[in-house]
Amino acid sequence: MNPIIPIVESPAHTPPGHPKLRPCADVQLFTRNPGNPLLTRENWPYPINSVLNAGAVLLADGDTLLLCRVEERTGLSHLCAARSANGVDGWRIDPQPTLPANPREYPEEIWGIEDPRITYVPELEQYAVAYTSFARGGPGVSLALTKDFISFERLGVIMQPEDKDAALLPRRIDGRWALIHRPVTALGAHMWISYSPDLRHWGSHKIILEARRGGWWDANKIGLCSPPIETDKGWLVIYHGVRQTVSGGIYRLGLALFDLERPDVCLQRGNSWVFGPETPYERCGDVNDVVFPCGQTIGADGDTIYMYYGAADSSIALATGSVRAILAWLDANHVRLKDVHPSA
Repeated sequence: MNPIIPIVESPAHTPPGHPKLRPCADVQLFTRNPGNPLLTRENWPYPINSVLNAGAVLLADGDTLLLCRVEERTGLSHLCAARSANGVDGWRIDPQPTLPANPREYPEEIWGIEDPRITYVPELEQYAVAYTSFARGGPGVSLALTKDFISFERLGVIMQPEDKDAALLPRRIDGRWALIHRPVTALGAHMWISYSPDLRHWGSHKIILEARRGGWWDANKIGLCSPPIETDKGWLVIYHGVRQTVSGGIYRLGLALFDLERPDVCLQRGNSWVFGPETPYERCGDVNDVVFPCGQTIGADGDTIYMYYGAADSSIALATGSVRAILAWLDANHVRLKDVHPSA
């Protein structure tokens, strides 16, 4: 479910269907599916306002499952599963919420639940779903376990507000579970990692990637997108940065690579953003100028990324890329580690 993706050392190799690799920033790393957007509120079997920001996983039977954030007409959100044999069309959507908020037993969910990230954990033989629970204190990180996306074991809040954009790594690091997340503190809105012996009690908190300052595309606010991809080069991370303009924020995607056994160590960070809102369904919606993936699957070739993303907070779209092409681009277009500091 979470294979380590081997990377062939062959700079001249170009994966089929992907652009020729060049050491420059203008290579197109992700290609939009021509059928985008894949899922909108018109597809839903019950009345909703919008569907967005889905966690994704390839199930044992070959189906792609998207655990979608669904915003109700109340403004609150729940999670609902959609399944497809090919991950593109023919979606079978649960006729009612798959994981609704449960504020009676979990008061941290009184204003809904949002933005799931799914990790299959072989040791537990279960899927771990990290999601944002929203209440009076703000957004926090909650965790649930499931084997079938029908019944869920909620573990409750594991990171107190204000915190979100979280995903669990699929295996222990030095005997402890590891969670990447994005608290907002007096230090700013940066990406952190925390460790736990039991998935319930967390500590050893450490910043792993800082939002830059000034005119950078990822200045002041960043966060994890989909769960990290384990490759033999390191943990490949797609993250979002928010550029504030006079007309609002622009959410774009960037890349970073972290050490496999020390995921708190950033090995490489891309200079520029690699995917941003361009099409009408990404630029216009409930929140304009947003691309925001919460999940991806890896193709049978072990290289193709199927990245599912929320578009303008109104629909779900798909873009494909290549792990090898992305790592080659990152190797050619990364900043030196000293430049990762926000004072750079």
